[in-house]
Amino acid sequence: MNDVAAAAGVSQSTVSRILNDAPARVDVSSDTRERVQAIASELGYRPHPIARALRGAPTMLLGAVVRDITDPFFAAAIEALSIEAKEHGYSVVLGHARAKADEALALTAVLEARHCDAIILLGDFGGERRLVEDLYSSQVRVVGLWHGLERGRPFPTVGVDNRAGIRAALDHLVGCGHRRIAYVGEPVGDMLERHAAYREYADAAGLVAPRDYTRQVENTTAGGGLALAALLEQRPRPTAIITGTDMLAMGVIHAAYESGVSVPGELSVVGFDDIPLASATVPSLTTVKMPIAEIVAAGVALAIGNGRWSAQDGEHAPRTTFQPTLIVRGSTARVAATAAAD
Repeated sequence: MNDVAAAAGVSQSTVSRILNDAPARVDVSSDTRERVQAIASELGYRPHPIARALRGAPTMLLGAVVRDITDPFFAAAIEALSIEAKEHGYSVVLGHARAKADEALALTAVLEARHCDAIILLGDFGGERRLVEDLYSSQVRVVGLWHGLERGRPFPTVGVDNRAGIRAALDHLVGCGHRRIAYVGEPVGDMLERHAAYREYADAAGLVAPRDYTRQVENTTAGGGLALAALLEQRPRPTAIITGTDMLAMGVIHAAYESGVSVPGELSVVGFDDIPLASATVPSLTTVKMPIAEIVAAGVALAIGNGRWSAQDGEHAPRTTFQPTLIVRGSTARVAATAAAD
């Protein structure tokens, strides 16, 4: 800042007010403001986050702890978060915990030490009581995105209406004549709610959905393959499968191809998320589209203080829910007459 002041021929306090956009007793001319900003850019000036924090100013850093960075869905979410944060002048400090409590605790401590203005949790950490309590007792604002089922949330969360998404997918499959519909998912986070919605719908609609039609596997393409192998052993076989994520659906489709099962001729498949790869599968994947950008934008607004929530709200912290959209592609079709009659 001294170098910028010397090059611009103004005081350091003037440089500080201009670069921090702070109010001044004496107006600074537009020419001076432009000159200082140009010189700061030329010299590569960057404000120091910790120095800003010590002065009580925002560091303009958002900490993000991701449950599983290998999941393409979270990769898309991180990209959206980086873009949205930049729109507000913030940078993102990223950590990966893979839902392990000790790793997550260590990461949040590091993010606090970096003087992040807020911490955003991407994925389900709701089962980690120690982590949640530690975050709640800290001085940092916390927001959860895709945080899973409600657990007396001590901080605001933003997510999708999982039940509405599953209902839309099942309505589509039933409309195509399917009655034997299986579910594949991992028992974590939003997928717990998706599975519950599947069971509720199946029971209410009288679908053929025995307990063996539900397969709980790891959220990977390999997990989807293992689930399909087990479902093909069932008698009668399901004519359709709805999965908790697109990753699982892609694994099901690949395993079906390897097993000589035609999709959608013999088996219809529906995913959830609409990751970029969903439209590139063969056949392209029918899926429930998640409004990622809108969810991230709402989360960032809460994190940087544009929301109305405060830590004193405790368990009444809000949950913002967005509606998903069913995207019909090539992996679903009307049930074959021979399969329907089995």
